[in-house]
Amino acid sequence: MKTKTYLIIGNGVAGTTAAEAIRKQDPAGSVTILSEEDIPFYYRIRLNEFIAGEVSEDKLIAKKKAWYQEQRIELRLNTRIARLEAAAKQLTTGSGEKLSFDRLLLATGSHSFLPPIEGIDQQGVFALRHIKDAHALRRLGKQVTVVEFFPRLLPRQLDSKGAKRLQKLMEKMGFAFRLSAMTKTITHSNGQANGIVLEGGDILPGQMVIVSAGVRPNLELAQSGGLACDKGVTVNDRLETSANGIYAAGDVAEHRGVVSGIWPAAMQQGRVAGANMAGGEAAYQGATMSNILKVAGIDVAAAGNIDAEGRHESQVVSSGSVYKKLVIENNQIIGCVMVGDTKNFNTITRYIKEKRDIGTLKNTLL
Repeated sequence: MKTKTYLIIGNGVAGTTAAEAIRKQDPAGSVTILSEEDIPFYYRIRLNEFIAGEVSEDKLIAKKKAWYQEQRIELRLNTRIARLEAAAKQLTTGSGEKLSFDRLLLATGSHSFLPPIEGIDQQGVFALRHIKDAHALRRLGKQVTVVEFFPRLLPRQLDSKGAKRLQKLMEKMGFAFRLSAMTKTITHSNGQANGIVLEGGDILPGQMVIVSAGVRPNLELAQSGGLACDKGVTVNDRLETSANGIYAAGDVAEHRGVVSGIWPAAMQQGRVAGANMAGGEAAYQGATMSNILKVAGIDVAAAGNIDAEGRHESQVVSSGSVYKKLVIENNQIIGCVMVGDTKNFNTITRYIKEKRDIGTLKNTLL
């Protein structure tokens, strides 16, 4: 029997997990990961620690080169894919090399969204993905002012009380905040950013502007190859795209109208896509929306329905630097918010996914 050729575009958690799943199911197939980056799979969620000098580049790397050799997975770094011919099942690299495949996974990830603000193309304007990166800049000796369009910090992760607790803790560390504010212009001198002007006219001087306005899926390759796309590359429960033999997973994939953009979902999708690429019968049913991060050294976690409007039953623990809330409906946990203490977060997210009747357990989880 002819061995299959598997190509994976993208060296993140979705692509790497898929490669591992393929190898488990198909020991003989040829598996190649193609990446534009110049290092193996690394923990993107720890980049803020790297910027702050808290971890070395070596500690960021999740899979050493020896792992790829042991798994017999070819890793091709610094390799840009310029063209996808879906019907012919062929890729063309930036250097003109032709690569044929039996199965292809698009795990091309996402890029930082840069809003159409005057001056955003100046030197000294950088794009980072999360508010947690502000802490890294603080460690570098920078005075940080956070400008937030919404009336609270981390509006997708925190309710108003949790956000206020986080804000107060960060203000004690020297952070400043402008909430319910919108940037009108990035000011500059000789091509170098030197501040911003808010919609109300206030001027905030500074030597560096960090843009953290969300991400957008990298759709160019999929669109040029004729694959069906909406917010992301549309996939079914098997993570199959509209083209035969081509799958998508991670930040680039849109499943049941949702582009998840979170690490746990990308890992699950990679596992399902890889298994199916190698002939398995796995199905992705969606993931509990969850985030766990460190903001200015403060542990923050959220999952499911954070109930920002206070419409559901909730159980709250609030003391000192800690704020924790369970959101409960029909004796089941449907969401949680944690600031300052994330103990039992993994257990809680499992209960959310299982829709478990928690009975008297709700008095012990926080």
